Amino acid sequence: MTAPDQVERLRGLIERVEAGEIKALSIKQPYPHHIFHDGKDVENRDWPTKGRGWIIIHAGVSKSELDMDEPREREMPRGGVVGMARIVDCVTEMDSRWFFGRYGFVLRDAFPLPLIPCRGQLGFFRLEPDTCTAVASTLRALQEQSK
Repeated sequence: MTAPDQVERLRGLIERVEAGEIKALSIKQPYPHHIFHDGKDVENRDWPTKGRGWIIIHAGVSKSELDMDEPREREMPRGGVVGMARIVDCVTEMDSRWFFGRYGFVLRDAFPLPLIPCRGQLGFFRLEPDTCTAVASTLRALQEQSK
């Protein structure tokens, strides 16, 4: 994606985030890290979603059952917004090394953000207005860097 395309994409996201239109999904570490840095292209869940489009990814405070307390994993941000991604599909089968769930939310265009502390919830949830403002401000800073 070219810099002008990136700036335009961020402009639309900023407005929607600021208006509280984009829901968040809490995911236990290390999975958000894998989404942003290791190509994890699916989020596994026991329930389906009809939702498509951008989501805000929240890293939960609790650890994944697979978390082995490796030093790298202990340093991963928890307890707040850590990035965004688009859900483009919900599948029951997928040819991805990351798919192991009953349902998989297929992710695209994921990008990390610096930790923005806030409380998470189960399922999709709306962020508090002050958190939306903080996320929008962070996106504005990224937009300025892309120019």
